[in-house]
Amino acid sequence: MISTLLYKSLLVALGFNLVILLRYALHSLSTQRAFKHVPGPSSSSMVWGEEWKLYHGTPGAPYIEWHRQFGKLVKFTGAFGHQVLSITDPRAISFILGEGAYEFPKPQGVRAWFKATLGEGILWVEGQMFPGGNTIMLIQASGKKAHEQQRRLLAPALNPQSVRKLTDVFFETSRYLANQWLKRIELNNGEEIEIEVTDWAGRFALDTVGRAAFSYDFDCLTGEPHALASALDGLTNNEHKRSSFYMRALFWIVPSILFIGKKGEMIRNVKSELGIIASKMWKEAITLNDKDSRNVMANMLRQGETSRISMDEEQIVSQMRTVLSAGYETVSAIVAWMLYEIASNQEFQSRLREEIVAIPDHSFDHLNNELPLLDAALKETLRLHPAILENHHEASETVILPLSPGVLETGDKGLVLPKGTTVVIPVNVLQTDQAVWGRDADTFRPERWLEMKDGQASKERELLAFSVGYPKVVHRKNLRDD
Repeated sequence: MISTLLYKSLLVALGFNLVILLRYALHSLSTQRAFKHVPGPSSSSMVWGEEWKLYHGTPGAPYIEWHRQFGKLVKFTGAFGHQVLSITDPRAISFILGEGAYEFPKPQGVRAWFKATLGEGILWVEGQMFPGGNTIMLIQASGKKAHEQQRRLLAPALNPQSVRKLTDVFFETSRYLANQWLKRIELNNGEEIEIEVTDWAGRFALDTVGRAAFSYDFDCLTGEPHALASALDGLTNNEHKRSSFYMRALFWIVPSILFIGKKGEMIRNVKSELGIIASKMWKEAITLNDKDSRNVMANMLRQGETSRISMDEEQIVSQMRTVLSAGYETVSAIVAWMLYEIASNQEFQSRLREEIVAIPDHSFDHLNNELPLLDAALKETLRLHPAILENHHEASETVILPLSPGVLETGDKGLVLPKGTTVVIPVNVLQTDQAVWGRDADTFRPERWLEMKDGQASKERELLAFSVGYPKVVHRKNLRDD
């Protein structure tokens, strides 16, 4: 009896896997036919494709090499023959991020990652295709409605008026960070010491986001061990571990791998740590009932009273996890890279210090209007060191992707993308394009942001650091020689 039951179970499992493999094989064949005129590198491995090179090489470097060799449209192979399309064509990118955004949600693997680490927050629901509708338009409308609902919770706290009121928080955490470093120098009798900036940048990010978004002090800048900071750091800091490579290579096609092994345990730990803290903050906020602030927490309290669509505690906590995690990763990376570049450019550092010392007070208006070098340094850091190097999307249905003239040798102005096709927008390639930024595009030179002439389209809008859209690229007629 047991052996018969086991035999039937094995047959069902085998049949299920065969169906998945068949569907995957048919999809691979359809994408290969669709991309037969798209150039790209030969597969480095029959099993892993180009994943090993992408994981172990300098971050983003393969994309620069491929697009330099093959042009604005490049196909390459992922694990087990998974076809990926890398795009730097401005017309195609404008469509993917703009008018066709709901036809290009995040890939299943990426959404599975967000759900596993953060829950069903705005990053998970963005472009999510909800089942149950009879047509793709109804499904897209459901996804759009859910996305806009969650955006309403966050948007009021991110507008200029709200940010203006948070200026003091930013200066206070910055001052506290600087004082902590000064204390360490004093304890070393003023002698030179080594400071691990990336660790401190992460702590700074958590304290700043916690206070600005939720009026909550994590107290990370004391330098003492912190469970949440350690969990978030461990999630992203696993260089050259085979387990991390396997997960990175396979989660595009087998999202369930995110729940396996030590890495899966680490993911669950991060979600748990974020959830415990977020739930505590939410309960405290309900008790205090502070709805007058303009931060994220206060806005969620107000929405809870006025919105017709109620959100349970888990949905609220998922949003809070998302804000904390996204703030930690982006702010810590930008701060660390900006400090690195400023430290590497002593002459610019001196000029920047003089500019900052000269302002009479640390108000929002002075910060926004009288620190052009600081503003330029930030933009140049975002350009050279975007927090997210690869912007991934997936075709929710078979769609014709519009292209700029001349992108394909066939002369076609569109490319048919089969349903399920993964596309990647390599941000670092776009933001170091010499046709836009000059021959010194690989150099940290903040002055380029101060040299824009009247009437010239702002390069700030050409930054894709936060996926805010991609307008028409303005090519410079005269490239710099230096």
